[in-house]
Amino acid sequence: MSGSLRVALNLVYLTPGETGGMEVYARELLPRLAAIDGIEPVAIVNRVAARDRDAPWSDGTVPALVADVDARDRRQWVWGEQRHVPRLAEEAGAALVHSLASTGPGRWAGGPPRVTTVHDLHYAVAPEAHFGLRGLGMRVLVPAAVRASRRVIADSHATKADVVAHIGAPADRIDVVHLATTLPADAAATPEPELRARLGLGDRRVLLSMAAKRPHKNVEGLIDALAGIEPERRPLLVVPGYATEHEAVLRRRTVARHVAEDVRFPGWLSSGDVEGLWRIATGHVFPSFYEGFGLPVLEAMARGVPGACSDRASLPEIAGDAALTFDPADGRAIRAAISRLLDDAPLREDLAQRGRRRAATFSWERTAAQTADAYRRALAG
Repeated sequence: MSGSLRVALNLVYLTPGETGGMEVYARELLPRLAAIDGIEPVAIVNRVAARDRDAPWSDGTVPALVADVDARDRRQWVWGEQRHVPRLAEEAGAALVHSLASTGPGRWAGGPPRVTTVHDLHYAVAPEAHFGLRGLGMRVLVPAAVRASRRVIADSHATKADVVAHIGAPADRIDVVHLATTLPADAAATPEPELRARLGLGDRRVLLSMAAKRPHKNVEGLIDALAGIEPERRPLLVVPGYATEHEAVLRRRTVARHVAEDVRFPGWLSSGDVEGLWRIATGHVFPSFYEGFGLPVLEAMARGVPGACSDRASLPEIAGDAALTFDPADGRAIRAAISRLLDDAPLREDLAQRGRRRAATFSWERTAAQTADAYRRALAG
């Protein structure tokens, strides 16, 4: 294959500030792809994302085309992927369409050949993760996107195994490409005194959990484990992030387990506040039952924050020997991991060092290079 390979990146799903890890993936991947000789990415964004002037599809890094939909409406998201994306990709002269969020144009939609990144199979493995019609839609849209694709990119070997088992995609058509993380500048963190005062943290030790407030994230199990720690040793658990309908369940759980004063749900926080929390934290605990990748575990390691996480799905693959692991269904195991993080300073230092070394093996440049390899395999095949 000679000349430049133009690839249309399907970002119709992306609503800035509301799309979590899949937004991070797009923002970090696009400029790295643009830096690869012979790869010419073109972003297809919805009209809401098009207004984000700081994004790589708006600042001149990557050219963009706009699908006239609002992805906050799931029906418009689907319509945009099935109708606008193939048409706009053809108009751009793209040789491939790469959909970055597990769904994408089906076979019936026409347009250039497809590559799809599948981040997880929550709808099959942890169906409680998606509420209502979203879960039903994913059961149709994810397999349709996989079957329409020449290559599938999975965030982890665990997700690859799930795609093979639940969708029946051939293993040799799936490329495992790990994600990465980027540390912000030193000036980005909110000062500790300001953050402690505003969030009501006092002078207590902080246990951080960057787990979304959804049932499969198992924050309930974490609350139960916290309740089993003696009050005089108990840290303050902070679980930031946007509110969901599951948050009411979690708040009731803190009351029932008599730890309502020991748990904070501060809601959405600025990047400076989040970075400040990472710096305050004695440790990070991620008790999820299922993750396609588990970006918070990698983020903790990159910052040298000692961590403990579930031993299920992709999490042991990402953590390696740089975090404590536990059975998320065993409250005593979670509590024991927390206690080790709290009580063993040499262990915390060892995990911090291991974490930094482990995190350094993940990079967005590597992610982009392996993604470009998948494009070439898709066309060669």
